[in-house]
Amino acid sequence: MPADLQEKTDRYEGLLAEALDAAEVAPPEGTPMADAAAECEEMARSYLEDGRHFRDEGDPVNALASFSYGHAWLDAGARIGLFDVPEEGHLFTV
Repeated sequence: MPADLQEKTDRYEGLLAEALDAAEVAPPEGTPMADAAAECEEMARSYLEDGRHFRDEGDPVNALASFSYGHAWLDAGARIGLFDVPEEGHLFTV
């Protein structure tokens, strides 16, 4: 049975918001890697806001895409060491 679009969109929004709360910048402040982490975090936050806007406008497909892209920024940053993240659980693929 295919996933319900509304349920999936809500679930991915929650995952992105939770992942943003859980991710902590790993490199020391003032370093180029810390700057890269800040940029990744800003992209993820922007996609969260975009997704919420799309959902409010009745566009769940673009909302889901935005939430997915936002999470991808965090997940990629975690994989290359920009973020300290929980290694257990469902938020990251580290």
